[in-house]
Amino acid sequence: MASFILLFLLAVTGGAASQSNDSTEPTCDDWGESSAGKVSVLDGEAGSIHCALFSHPSVYNYTSAQSAGQNLFWYRLLDGHSLEQPIPNSSRFSKDRERLWLQPAVANDTGQYICMLSNKSSCSKIAMRLKVLRWDEAVRSAPCEPAVAVPPTQALIAMQMGQVLDCPDLQDAARMSESEPTVSWSFVSAENSKCYRYPFWDTDREQRGTRLRFYNMLIPYQGQYFCTVRYQRRGRLLNFTRSINVSAIYPTTVSKLPTILHPTPHKVFSVRTNSDVHLVCRGLLPLVLRNSSREIWWTVDGKRVDQLNNPRFSQKNSNMKYNFGDVTEDSVLMIEDFQSEDLKREFNCSVRNAEGFLTRRAQLKEEVSLPSLELGCGLGVTLVLMLLLFVVYHVFWLELLLLYRSWFGTDERHTDDKEFDVYISYARNSEEEQFVLSTLRSVLENVLGYSVCIFDRDSLPGGTITDETLSFVARSRRLLVVVSPGYASQGSQALLELKAGIDSMALGGHLRVILVQYKPVQRQSLVRELRRARVALALVRWQGDKSKELTSRFWKRLRVELPVRKVCRDEEGGSKEVALMRLSSQNSTNSQTGLISNTTKKPQNIFNSAS
Repeated sequence: MASFILLFLLAVTGGAASQSNDSTEPTCDDWGESSAGKVSVLDGEAGSIHCALFSHPSVYNYTSAQSAGQNLFWYRLLDGHSLEQPIPNSSRFSKDRERLWLQPAVANDTGQYICMLSNKSSCSKIAMRLKVLRWDEAVRSAPCEPAVAVPPTQALIAMQMGQVLDCPDLQDAARMSESEPTVSWSFVSAENSKCYRYPFWDTDREQRGTRLRFYNMLIPYQGQYFCTVRYQRRGRLLNFTRSINVSAIYPTTVSKLPTILHPTPHKVFSVRTNSDVHLVCRGLLPLVLRNSSREIWWTVDGKRVDQLNNPRFSQKNSNMKYNFGDVTEDSVLMIEDFQSEDLKREFNCSVRNAEGFLTRRAQLKEEVSLPSLELGCGLGVTLVLMLLLFVVYHVFWLELLLLYRSWFGTDERHTDDKEFDVYISYARNSEEEQFVLSTLRSVLENVLGYSVCIFDRDSLPGGTITDETLSFVARSRRLLVVVSPGYASQGSQALLELKAGIDSMALGGHLRVILVQYKPVQRQSLVRELRRARVALALVRWQGDKSKELTSRFWKRLRVELPVRKVCRDEEGGSKEVALMRLSSQNSTNSQTGLISNTTKKPQNIFNSAS
């Protein structure tokens, strides 16, 4: 009985002690899943997961964690499972400092991996997601390049300088390998996306052991360099591939001082009050390898924009150009509702890198605002007037041209020794003859005051037809050809007159030929000379009853082609041209003669005297 009581007391005491020890264990601080993104590994290759706790500022490094008595434990939560499983050391899983290596990774390794750093007083854990990719899931920029799951590292090499490339993660493989690892290099050119395996057939790049040495960096050597590491562990041959993006930069002999490209020292910004203003500063920031930090910013009255606590001011930066390491960057200072008091502020743009610092003040000038309403009304009125002038000219261009000629035209009677103003050529023995004698001659001589020559009326009997025709044409300022179906038949006098006029016009230019179409004529029925003349000469069409009025388009067009006659005054002091605007029709048996009539007595007397 006594022994039973003793055992019971020991059990109760041990349970209490166990509960006391459990209560002193620290609560683990869970950081959730790492924001660095998931880790990718190719199926069948060796790969590693880096514990993201050592990337956090509160944890310095693996050595300091060990000195603080903290131990690193790994767990994993595979896809499709709900419980975390501890990861022990095995032939495939090995722990190397802050890394967990999978040698090799297989497809079912995809899932969430948790690293926990703890001791008796503290505990922290964070999760990373691992994705095991098939070979066809790897992203490649060129079909010939090897598959890589890990993002490339960056290497900057100054042009015409040397540098050595080491394959990433090679040292980790060397610690785990049972023999010396081997490395093979390949290269994909950035210029043509062609793939090259070492040797690259040039003397500027050479593989020395596991390293790739550049003796003289040139622009064509830019591109992706791939290194495949092969090593042996526990009797198994393992490998992984990494990539390095190599870019050329300007050598150190080139100036590395930052420069402000815009605004220039004499640049003045025009600003308008009560509106939003954008001030643009553009700087050239060369890359300095020993310290790559560089920046461009605005200050307002000596304070940076983020220190103003004024929502009206904001800043936006953007890279405009990358040229062999040097960056051209824009910084835009945006000011909402710019006020006149802001003109008194001091706006400075500054650039800085490891080599130097430069600042420049922006000079502002208030832009004078134009009265938009008055300016808009003025432009509107101007456009309306221009439109009206265009319409007036388009509709009344003949009247305007006649008015201009009557005021500023030159009377050819004072500049040459011609006897006649117009020589009329027409088809004889046809109805055109009635039109010429009763209409054209009557209006041209009696109303418009031109001297008209008609061969049948003005030629002397007994003379030679050819000589007198050529003489009349040579003594006239215009040759008026009445085009009709019966005109210019081969061998007729009308054809002689047409040839004489065209020859005189072509040789001397003192005679102009005018074509008057009395009736529509088929082009095929015209002789060769008349077909050519219709292409180059003015053609005035008679339109029957529409052309009987002196104010019709026919007479206006004809007067434009005829010599200038100044507007004359009659005995009562009125203008003859205005008084004779309408002519009465004469009785005729032929309705196509187109006789023109007038509405005043004085023009009727002119026709009577002419007849």
